[in-house]
Amino acid sequence: MRLSNKIVRRKLSDDVFDRLYEKIRLGEYGPGDTLPSERELMDELGVGRPAIREAMQSLERTGLVSISHGQRPKVLKLTAAGLVSQIDFTARHMLQQSPSALEQLKEARAFFELGVVRRAAELAGPEDVKRLEALLEVQASKLNRDCQGFVDADMEFHTGIAVVTGNPIFEATSRAMLSWLARFHSKLLHWEGNEQVTLDEHRNILQAIAAGDPDAAEQAMKIHLSRADDIYTNVT
Repeated sequence: MRLSNKIVRRKLSDDVFDRLYEKIRLGEYGPGDTLPSERELMDELGVGRPAIREAMQSLERTGLVSISHGQRPKVLKLTAAGLVSQIDFTARHMLQQSPSALEQLKEARAFFELGVVRRAAELAGPEDVKRLEALLEVQASKLNRDCQGFVDADMEFHTGIAVVTGNPIFEATSRAMLSWLARFHSKLLHWEGNEQVTLDEHRNILQAIAAGDPDAAEQAMKIHLSRADDIYTNVT
């Protein structure tokens, strides 16, 4: 198969994007700075308004700038949460459209959480344990009173374990995966009549983290996630 030697003509908006991205990359526009107005960019780059607007929309989609009506685009500070949020729409679409996506997400979550809980058990200090205990107390306070609050607290406890690692990418990934499960497959996060068992399993996980025992923490998390998976399978 022969490859075409033809040169593909680029859109003007692509060139505008590249120019602005390079300025952001080099620090000419830093986090919190506003970009020039459309008119200023049109004069500086010699292009029309459509090319400027399309380039700005591309910058926004990549998480580099925020655009508010009536205001100039503002350069954002790049964070792990912002990075993960860039795939949120695609992930939600995949979960809606792909029959195999749920199983893949469940497998990814289990693999991720087992590794994270081991790391948390290795690193957790007294303040980390206190913070996890507080999160667990919040969840216990919702028992038999506030179903949605119980689920929200469940998610915060799991994300709280990721926070212990000190790796913001772990925290952002945990929060994203749990939000996808909550949005499309809430039975994986909550099952009526089993809330007390969930709390007990969380306490076992926390006890292993507090003891600094990665093996016990991983085993406790494995039991917790496996039970959730079994119950979900049985009710669907």
